[in-house]
Amino acid sequence: MVAGSAVIAGLAQLSVQLPFTPVPVTGQTLGVMLVAAALGPWRGPLSVLLYLAEGAAGFPVFAAGSSGIATLTGINPVHPTGGYLWGFVAGAFVIGLLSNRKWDRGVGSAIGAMLVGEIVIFACGIAWLSAALNIPGETALELGLYPFVLGEIGKLLVAAGGLPAAWRLAGGPAGVRRGL
Repeated sequence: MVAGSAVIAGLAQLSVQLPFTPVPVTGQTLGVMLVAAALGPWRGPLSVLLYLAEGAAGFPVFAAGSSGIATLTGINPVHPTGGYLWGFVAGAFVIGLLSNRKWDRGVGSAIGAMLVGEIVIFACGIAWLSAALNIPGETALELGLYPFVLGEIGKLLVAAGGLPAAWRLAGGPAGVRRGL
């Protein structure tokens, strides 16, 4: 789980701030997808919670080296992206659960599991963004989803292709390991 949080933290540093949205492009969702599929519905979300705790404690693990509890709790224009961070926990659970049900065994079904998890992540992020900025849902979609669709498709493909390597590090596919 520590390694999982480190993967997410490392990929969070791949961050680009777009000038027209408060939501940065990051590698975090790639990390969440890989960690969740490799570790399953319990250890995957626990890895994400550890990552969030590290950031809340002041370690520079969020996008672009940011940190702090305000990023996770502030419903305000300064920290409008906390919903994505909390959405990582729910998305990791969904991806891990589907992986336990063997959705991660083929590239197509792995992409499907990860897509469902990403929908959960973005639903949380967009709802939070709308509340934090006091904007209508359509505007939140314009700022928090539409600019990211193509990049997320690329991350889905990379994550699905990277699953065999993640399994080797985790000791096998999530639904196969004993004790789950």
